[in-house]
Parts: sequence; structure tokens; C-alpha cells
Amino acid sequence: MHISQKKFGTFQNQEVPAITLTNKNGVSITATPFGASIVEWNVPDQKGVLDNIILGFNQLDEYIEYRPYYGATIGRVAGRISQGMFSIDGKSYQVSQNENGNHLHGGIQGLDTKLWNFETKKRAHEASIIFSCEDQHGSNGYPGNIMVQVTYTLTDEDEWKVAYSASTDQPTLFNPTNHVYFNLHGDISKNILDHQLFVHAETYAELGDSNNPTGRLLPVEGTPFDFREAASVSQSTESDHPQTKKVSGLDHPFVLNPKKDQLDASIFDEETGRKIEMTTDQAAVVIFLHNGKAEGYTLNGQPIEAYSGITLETQALPDAINQENFGDIILRPENPYTSETVYRFVLES
Repeated sequence: MHISQKKFGTFQNQEVPAITLTNKNGVSITATPFGASIVEWNVPDQKGVLDNIILGFNQLDEYIEYRPYYGATIGRVAGRISQGMFSIDGKSYQVSQNENGNHLHGGIQGLDTKLWNFETKKRAHEASIIFSCEDQHGSNGYPGNIMVQVTYTLTDEDEWKVAYSASTDQPTLFNPTNHVYFNLHGDISKNILDHQLFVHAETYAELGDSNNPTGRLLPVEGTPFDFREAASVSQSTESDHPQTKKVSGLDHPFVLNPKKDQLDASIFDEETGRKIEMTTDQAAVVIFLHNGKAEGYTLNGQPIEAYSGITLETQALPDAINQENFGDIILRPENPYTSETVYRFVLES
């Protein structure tokens, strides 16, 4: 394993690095402590050509200016909180409203906007970047001081492991994710609609006003949400289903049906042979297709068109604090948070 660093930019008069982990196969991930964000994942295709298979800028300024969430650690709470309102133990809270009256991805200054501390560790068959930060009481309206740690580990088995831990000094909310976008072509001039998607999910969450969950979990059977057998992503964009038409594709939580030794999700590009296999201990995965064109910025000089990437955002169901049977996302001092998601690169012939 090899670890290297280079200057990525400057934030608040501090030099910010990009840290690269490279394994014995030449596969590498590069991340930055700004937003604890992954900015590159370089893997080979069937011809041995290395490409970056995720969306990411090559300089820090663009992350700061445009805040596209590409590869960022999202929190305290991923997804939307309806009207930014919730209660814990009978006490009501109003957090910042930064999207159509809702609270989205941690608010105006979420964890993706912070400069995290970091350290690196190298072992025989893996290397890690350990990011840590403190989010103070009142940040974005949340109660409690919270200490968060996110560890990115690259293994010689071509796994990118994302491990979260958090603790608080008073009850608050915590439901993080990583907002990585995959494009297995390694070329954003080609969209991801031809990628084969598998999701081990029997139900998905219906979206209502402002794309908040209605609270209904609907069966995927007979709908464009049925990816229990791998199918082209385009089945969602070509459908007349009111839920897919609502968002021009997918922006939906899928309720995972975990089984031992069973993948939770995967994406595959037949053209390059690249495949990502995902396992997680989380209850759901939100799949979003970058459903619109990015306005006002490009990616390394190329326009970012609709369907340029696909996310596999593992988390508890969005707006869980306001929905029955969506799970408990209250973080309490006596019960620290831990979670792990593993994305594994596989090259198929």
C-alpha cells in the first residue's frame, strides 16, 4: 500500500491536501478533508486503462463555490427533513431550511462544508484516512455537541470501506451518508442509463410534495423500481410511472432486504467490464441519477449533463424522525453511532 499527498487548495487560510491511497493492483482512491470527500477512484477497464469512475473536481475551489455534494460526507442528517421540523423527547426543534422549505443534507453548513482533521494509517493489505470533526451545539439548529469520525479504507481486494462513528453530549439526530456518484464508463460524456443496476429491495419509499417521503413503502413488483434482477437503469427513465416521472428518473429510497453473503446492490458497465458491489449495515439506499444538467459549472472542462452519475447513498430512511416505522435516527449520549458500507470494485470479462 502507498500513501501520498498533494496540495488541493486553500480554505480559510489553511492549505488543504488531496490524499491518495494506492493498492498493489494500482487501484487508488483520493480524498480531501474538505467535507471528508472522495474526489477520485481510479480503476482499470478490460484493456487495463485506468479511469476515474466517480464524479469529482480537480481543485478545491469548485467544491466550495458550487457545493454539488460530489463524494461528500453528508450530515448530520442525509436527505430531507420535512419543513426542517422535528421533536425529540417532546421538545421541538427547527433546523435550517435550505431547499423548498425543507432541511436538506445537513442544512446550510452541513458536514460537507467543514474542514475535517485527518490522519492516515497503513497496514500490510490496506490503508486508511481517518477524518474527524466536531459539530457544535446549535449548528444548523441541531441540539448537542457531536463528535464524528469517518474512515476511508482501501484494501488490496479493491474495496473502499466507509466506516462512521459518532457520539453526542445530548440527544440529537444523526443519519449520515456518502454522496458519491458513479460513472463506470470513466467518461461523463457517456451517461449511466446503460449501467445494469441490482438492488436487493422488495419495497421503496413513495415521494410526495417537495420530494419528501409520504410514509408509504410500496412494493417494487411490477414497477420500474424492480431491480431484484439486474436491469438497465433506463427502465426508470423510460417509464410512465408517476413516481419516476415526478423526478425524471430515480431519487428514491429503497428498503434493503439484507441476507448473509448477499449483495445489497451493484452497478455494472458491460462496455468496460467494471462493476461495483455494495454491502451495508444500513436499512436503505437512496438511488439518484443526477436527473438534471448541472448549470453554471463543468467537470474538468466537460459539461455535466443529466444522468452523468448514479448514487448508492446508504442510510436510514429519509425523514425518519417524522415518519412512523422509518427507523430511529436519534443519537443519544449512552448509545454512540457506528455503521459501515463497503463498495468493492470487480472487473468482469
